[in-house]
Amino acid sequence: MAEPGATLLARLAAAVGTANVLTAPLDTAPYVVDWRDRFRGVARAVVRPASTAEVAEVVRICAGDGVAIVPQGGNTGLCGGATPLATGNEVVVALTRMNRVRSIDGDNATMTVEAGATLAAVQQAATDAGLYFPLSLASEGSCTIGGNLSTNAGGTAVLRFGNARDLALGVEVVLGDGRVWDGLRGLRKDNTGYDLKQLFIGGEGTLGIVTAMVLKLFPAPAAQATALAAVDDVKHAVGLLRRMKEALGDRLTGFELMSDFALRLSRKHQPQLPDPLPSHPWYVLLQVDESAAATPVAARVEEALAAAAEGALVRDATVAQSREQAAKLWALRENISEAQRREGPNIKHDIALPVSAIPAFLACAENELRAALPGVQFVIFGHLGDGNLHYNLSPPAGVDAQDFLANAATVNRIVHDLVQGARGSFSAEHGIGQAKRAELIRYKSEIELELMRRIKTALDPRGLLNPGKVL
Repeated sequence: MAEPGATLLARLAAAVGTANVLTAPLDTAPYVVDWRDRFRGVARAVVRPASTAEVAEVVRICAGDGVAIVPQGGNTGLCGGATPLATGNEVVVALTRMNRVRSIDGDNATMTVEAGATLAAVQQAATDAGLYFPLSLASEGSCTIGGNLSTNAGGTAVLRFGNARDLALGVEVVLGDGRVWDGLRGLRKDNTGYDLKQLFIGGEGTLGIVTAMVLKLFPAPAAQATALAAVDDVKHAVGLLRRMKEALGDRLTGFELMSDFALRLSRKHQPQLPDPLPSHPWYVLLQVDESAAATPVAARVEEALAAAAEGALVRDATVAQSREQAAKLWALRENISEAQRREGPNIKHDIALPVSAIPAFLACAENELRAALPGVQFVIFGHLGDGNLHYNLSPPAGVDAQDFLANAATVNRIVHDLVQGARGSFSAEHGIGQAKRAELIRYKSEIELELMRRIKTALDPRGLLNPGKVL
């Protein structure tokens, strides 16, 4: 226990141990820059608690001194939401030491897990229990489940299972004054007033620090099929989505759209990846899971694709014949973001639209952007099944990347205005963080912003929880 009158750092060290209070620039460096290297901040300290009680004590200490807190999980976010500001006055609370699976209830099909567990570890714990946790992201080996909930992560299985908020039944939260709300209920029905957990899921740490959660689990897939299909255009891809839903029902877990340019970029930086259907303008990667044993899933997928081909929805298709082949097909999709990062800076968008509106949006956006930036290159991919596209733009050949990035405001206005006109969202699954605060103000209605500010004021009246993020 720290002596009365001890410094902030001494009291934090007494709460979590001296080794878990980092202040040297070399030690704090990994915690003060975001994954894309777009935002860099300075931390007064990085504190690494190992329990909810320690998180609560850290928050009480900081709140007592009026020091702001930046909660952080795996630091894989894409909008700077877990990066401290440049003031140097904030304490980063890194939760990765809180990584225990507290319990798994097989009969209730739930898992209670701490926020710092990686998504891959959560998936593996469910598998070890003979069950299945469906949230899946390219960063699952390093992102944490607390960060997934705090940003309401989406991923490749939203079509069937929903976003992170749809997979959480209860949460444990440390509030801005250090009190702990134990909402760890494994109930699928609980109609006892406001659903408070939903304030913190997607709240990006601005309303409270999620320290643990109860997650839904599902029967483990007994059979899976992965297929890659080539299509003429996105309108045909939308038609194929409808056809596959009709043929396969809720077995259809993932339905990913990829442009030819996006796939070529993925292969450029991962040349060992396959090229099973070369030289087509658009591709769909689909995943089908079946929990009932002895179901001929692959045969059903082949039949459905054959029927789609007869109806001219599909140019060509291939169904993976092994888990290894399936993994390589998925690697084509999952490596696109990393390939973009290696290729150099580009202008990114994480948008959501009604699926039916996507073909018209793409046509309009391409026309306007080509007029504004002749030669611009489109890197388009994403979760067509739930209407979420990663709509990214690379510089024209021979144009300096930094010169191209100077057009970001113009490009964002074109893209987001078109999205707004289609009653879509400028942030489908990446959140707001620091990157999209101005967009929030532009596209949210005044009443929505007022309600959000009222909630923020009610739960964090001193503005000490992740300041400068979201609002």
